[in-house]
Amino acid sequence: MAATLLLIAGAYLIGSVSFAVVVSRVFGLPDPHEYGSGNPGATNVLRTGHRGAALLTLLGDGAKGFVAVFAARHLAPLLGASDLAVAGVALAVFLGHLYPVFHRFAGGKGVSTAAGIVLALYWPLGVALTAVWLTMALGFKISSLAALTTAVLLPLGLFYVRGPGAEAAAGVVMALLLFWRHRTNIRQLLSGRERTIGQ
Repeated sequence: MAATLLLIAGAYLIGSVSFAVVVSRVFGLPDPHEYGSGNPGATNVLRTGHRGAALLTLLGDGAKGFVAVFAARHLAPLLGASDLAVAGVALAVFLGHLYPVFHRFAGGKGVSTAAGIVLALYWPLGVALTAVWLTMALGFKISSLAALTTAVLLPLGLFYVRGPGAEAAAGVVMALLLFWRHRTNIRQLLSGRERTIGQ
């Protein structure tokens, strides 16, 4: 039990590192909380016009999800952690990104981190969901629409490849949180006022 809690706590702290904030500071860009959508994520960082910073934010937020879950998959058996440890770590790193303790609990929307998590759980599904996101984003130029479409498919994909277990349940929670974090975007999509990528 102690090992499981240790892994979950570590995952939350990893998730709490906001790469949008870190990368923006490195490149001398404004705090992403203070412009555009106010969301510390790659899409908002792109609004500065600095594509390199936006790409690093995307990769960093995805990598922390991947690293936390990949490490848990290999460490949990060695530490004698619970069978639920990996699913718990997946949720913890995701919640860390959404509500980071290092940034006054004002985090991102979780799309990149969710992608990293799924890649670590079952990489073919992660690749497939990433392809869906890219297809929607390039086709419609609306990041939130691509994210919501992928969020619907995420738990269905995990249920298909993993069966009805803790990881699929974690996928359901992540999907619901993705929709919750995009609630403003959903209203804007319905009213036809949602911003396009780069706008």
